[in-house]
Amino acid sequence: MKKIFFIAAVLLLSLKGFSQGSVDYGSGMKFNLNEDGSKYMRFIAWNQIWFRSSQMNPGTMIGNEAATNGTDIGNRRLRFLAYSQLSKRYMIVTHFGINNQTFTNGGAAGTSGTGGYGAGKKPGLFFHDAWNEYALVLPEKDKKFSLSLGGGLHYYMGLSRATMASTLNFLTIDAPIFNWPLIENSDQFARQMGLFAKGKYGKLEYRLSYNKPYATNLVPTNVTTADNAVAVDNSGNTKWSKAGYFEYQFLDQEANLLPYKVGSYLGTKKVFNIGAGFYTAPDATKSSVNNTINKHNINLFAADVFLDLPVGKKENKMAVTGYSVFYDYDFGPNYLRNVAIMNIGSVDPNFTGNRALAGPGNAQATIGSGNIWYTQAGILLPSKVDKPKVRVQPFGAFTYKSFDALDKSSTQFDLGTNFFLDGQHAKITAQYSTRPVYTTPSNISGSKGEFIVQLQIYL
Repeated sequence: MKKIFFIAAVLLLSLKGFSQGSVDYGSGMKFNLNEDGSKYMRFIAWNQIWFRSSQMNPGTMIGNEAATNGTDIGNRRLRFLAYSQLSKRYMIVTHFGINNQTFTNGGAAGTSGTGGYGAGKKPGLFFHDAWNEYALVLPEKDKKFSLSLGGGLHYYMGLSRATMASTLNFLTIDAPIFNWPLIENSDQFARQMGLFAKGKYGKLEYRLSYNKPYATNLVPTNVTTADNAVAVDNSGNTKWSKAGYFEYQFLDQEANLLPYKVGSYLGTKKVFNIGAGFYTAPDATKSSVNNTINKHNINLFAADVFLDLPVGKKENKMAVTGYSVFYDYDFGPNYLRNVAIMNIGSVDPNFTGNRALAGPGNAQATIGSGNIWYTQAGILLPSKVDKPKVRVQPFGAFTYKSFDALDKSSTQFDLGTNFFLDGQHAKITAQYSTRPVYTTPSNISGSKGEFIVQLQIYL
């Protein structure tokens, strides 16, 4: 029993304690349910508040007024996670909260106008994760192989490291969103209901799942030639999806107690991993040609590499972090999805110029059939003080997108800095991002920018 408790403690600390760059935090709000701590319950709460100044796409209105720029403050994420190891083999996980509440939207279903239930007010809590898990083969120090099985609303969605990213320790201010290619269509905020298997064999970590996607019902636009067919999300009585991710960890081994992949270890580990993954769903989209409905499979593949290493002299506590991923997406012919994070803009009916193809506000072509290459890198600047008041981590990211539905490929970038007040547990992040603005599939009229300052606290 002591051996099991030791392994569990190491996993917990490496995942949510030292990996965050704050040794004072330890395992956080953890409550032992027996004397030796092999049975416990742990709670994690976090808030991410955004202050933004955004250039709006052409044809945007904010609050019934034409707008080319907008400023706001919003709740990007307010979350609460609880999990409990009820025995050395059995664990239960629950995770709920809200996302994307602004002064114009993000409120409870049906809210509109002003007053007590005005638009943007009283957002509804919902579950992000809710699953049970049983360890068939326990992870033990002197054994290569481990295996756990689980089921429920889960985050083991395969494809890439970023597809299962933790939202607590991003290198950049947020995920690029296309890492969650089904987001809020056939999944529930990047999760699906299903069964999963996870574990390790030596330095190889594996994650597999068999899931029932949420039904989608968009109606395809009928066209007269197959070349103009456009696939849309319409799965009807959904068939089961399959997902998997395999990662070889060359240096330090990462914990896999929970699915959430760390974005930056801040030099507390030596990590170099190469991974590859997939997601497939049969008959998940539809298109219409001459009033004949065609069904299309979703086939998504990815390969990635992750590096996080301390560099330079040990007393300087410097570290570099890098991540690069290539996505090959096939949702069917000319599938394209425009996404906007916390969009405060709406369509201006009086606008007479060339509107943005993606729509108003900060919307952009985000997900589609085609290829995406995304790379990010950052460096934790040196500090010789044991407990500095602030650690600084500049970073940058680059995105290349080539979608079948658009005649031109696009590039965009993010530049910013993390200011760590207490590791990842208390940090301020400032980031400037660009996005291309298409007015037609063959014309990019330029780019728009968005400046965000985030305040993050988690306990």
